[in-house]
Amino acid sequence: MKRILFFLLIIFSQIFDAQIIRKYSNEFLNIGAGARGLAMGGAVISNQDDVYSPMWNPAGLMKIESDWQVAAMHAEYFESIAKYDYIAYAKPLDYGNGVFAISLVRLGVDNILNTTQLIDSEGNIDYDKISSFSTSDYAALFSYAFHPNGNQKLDVGATAKVVYRNVGKFASGYGFGFDIGAVYRTDTDWNYGVMLRDATTTVNFWTINQKELSTVVNGEEFNPAPTDKMEITMPKLNFGVSKTYEFNRDLKLLPEAGVNIDFAKTAALISTDFASITPYVGGELIFQDMIFVRLGLNRFQSITDIEDLKRKVSFQPSAGIGIKYKGLTLDYAITNSGIGGSNFYSNFFSLKLDMQGFRN
Repeated sequence: MKRILFFLLIIFSQIFDAQIIRKYSNEFLNIGAGARGLAMGGAVISNQDDVYSPMWNPAGLMKIESDWQVAAMHAEYFESIAKYDYIAYAKPLDYGNGVFAISLVRLGVDNILNTTQLIDSEGNIDYDKISSFSTSDYAALFSYAFHPNGNQKLDVGATAKVVYRNVGKFASGYGFGFDIGAVYRTDTDWNYGVMLRDATTTVNFWTINQKELSTVVNGEEFNPAPTDKMEITMPKLNFGVSKTYEFNRDLKLLPEAGVNIDFAKTAALISTDFASITPYVGGELIFQDMIFVRLGLNRFQSITDIEDLKRKVSFQPSAGIGIKYKGLTLDYAITNSGIGGSNFYSNFFSLKLDMQGFRN
């Protein structure tokens, strides 16, 4: 056992010394899924309780009481250049032995111009050499949630992630990692949720096609292959608190507030070399458990205005609505794309089918 621990210590020391930690590695898995959570600005860490839970907090799967749930979401960014899709299936196991779910995620960008062969070896430009390629990120999520020691107030969940990323004919990579989460529910309708993404770090191994990537002009090589063939996604911690307020038999309010913690220096309001902390808040107004109105604020950052060079606070608003009929729920959200710090807003539509609703 000591030899194994020593061997692992050497490996991790070499990994971190190689400086292969990427601040935005596998960022497509941080977008989230389900228009409900996106409309609330991600304020669902302690209250997401359906088949979309694996993307927010897998512990929320324990609230599923039907035979099974299925869900699907589609969104398009930047005038349909990028497409984001999510499908999932969740099923409670027999004899109260927890809930299992499998989710598939894809983010793809098509028709990217390839100019690596635009200039030949003698420095001549040939526009006929311009071609196009696509890049796609895929992930399969296998989630499981349960009550530890039969504690009905505490839900615990974990997700195993398998990632495949492809950059045309230039590179491809495989990765794996784990998320863990928990939700504690009190008798007074307070919920406390915590989610640790990439708990053991998520590791991606890349294969580079140097022949396709490299260009030699007048004896000088351009587009050399990266020296690092492996990258690491550092953990992220989400913590949220929510409570349900019932105004009357028909109207309820479910707000949540919390913080997102990145273990890296970013533009967050509170940022150090060790960690950056960003608050968030969101809420859902519920009418007769049929109509839902949602708002959220997230990504509070301190930025410098380019006109007066003064530091200002920016944030990302989001909003959406939902409608539920028996076991069918249709949700809509408008929010920032969440990719590359873009200021463009996108429309999200998601659908959920719950067999329990058709039996009531």
